[in-house]
Amino acid sequence: MDSLLILVPAALLLGLLALAAFLWALRNGQYDDPDGAAGRILFDDE
Repeated sequence: MDSLLILVPAALLLGLLALAAFLWALRNGQYDDPDGAAGRILFDDE
């Protein structure tokens, strides 16, 4: 039972860090063009 006093806050902290990293990536434009690279590989740029 004592281990829950450490594991629950640690899990909450890691979850909040992951959420903060996702929101940072979202605001910095990491997800602006998810289909662009998949389509660009099919065409030659000569």
